Amino acid sequence: MIERDNKITSTKGQVADNKLDLALRPKAFSEYIGQADAKMNLDVSMRAAKKREEPLEHVLFYGPPGLGKTTLANILASEMGVSIKTTSGPAIEKQGDLASILTNLKENDILFIDEIHRLKTQIEEILYSAMEDYALDIIIGKGPAARSMRLDLPRFTLVGATTKIGSLSAPLRDRFGHVYKLDFYSDAEIQQILKRSAGLLEMKIEDGALAEIAKCSRRTPRIANRLLKRVRDFATVEEIGTISLEFSQKCLGTMGVDVLGLDKTDRQILMTIIEKFKGGPVGVNAIAAATSEEAETIEDMYEPYLLQIGFLDRTRQGRVVTENAYLHLEINMPKNKNVEQKNLF
Repeated sequence: MIERDNKITSTKGQVADNKLDLALRPKAFSEYIGQADAKMNLDVSMRAAKKREEPLEHVLFYGPPGLGKTTLANILASEMGVSIKTTSGPAIEKQGDLASILTNLKENDILFIDEIHRLKTQIEEILYSAMEDYALDIIIGKGPAARSMRLDLPRFTLVGATTKIGSLSAPLRDRFGHVYKLDFYSDAEIQQILKRSAGLLEMKIEDGALAEIAKCSRRTPRIANRLLKRVRDFATVEEIGTISLEFSQKCLGTMGVDVLGLDKTDRQILMTIIEKFKGGPVGVNAIAAATSEEAETIEDMYEPYLLQIGFLDRTRQGRVVTENAYLHLEINMPKNKNVEQKNLF
């Protein structure tokens, strides 16, 4: 009996999955599926930068996790023919950490900072001159003997990624020449991604099965690939040669993923709001306390998709479960609930 995995749609992968994710990531724009507007604009900017023999202007990607921000950063480096240095906001603890990274960059290199909204204020201040003037202002010494020194930096491109653009300070955000929001993918795009991944994994899988996995992927490539790999695991154990629609449905059911991609935690959040808070409105901190989840986890991982599919509403008073969610969970909506929700706006 295979143990049920109720966290299959979590974006926190294991080490083995992370290595395989790298192998499945597209290496060029020609392989990258979706985000057509961002790809088109970036392609023009890259070609212009190459003709002028200049670095690409600084780029900021924002949107929910798993939509391809890191992948796009690596593709930019590959297409520009330059090296990429990768770090994250929480990893840069001191000004010296950032100074060390910046001084080791080469001409036209890309510096990718994930979770850039979590940079400390004093770290951001160093970035201002680095991004605008390609110079690093550092203070040597303390007290009356302290003096300022400016170090010239090679021209580089900063690529930032964030799930919370509102948490990014305005001075830092304004220094990016390109700002792109990555949206959830369509089912057709997810199916194309799955077909490509299945080919790389040397899987034999029917189109119906791919379509079923795409429907359950929360319109997110990272989750789609993770579900595909779990279905592959089941097929390996049961020695299935070609994965059919019926077999994929059986696997997804075992993993606790329903037809809309909701897992146990999604349903728990909705049920908690319905049963303990009468369908809302309720604040995210109260939901977090009642479900034993962190408020940040709910906001970053679960809420965006529930909002996208119309199962949650954000109001001034808090989160409200919609009629669509009641119907999906097969729960009768209180007769006066429609009136209450209309009065919230």
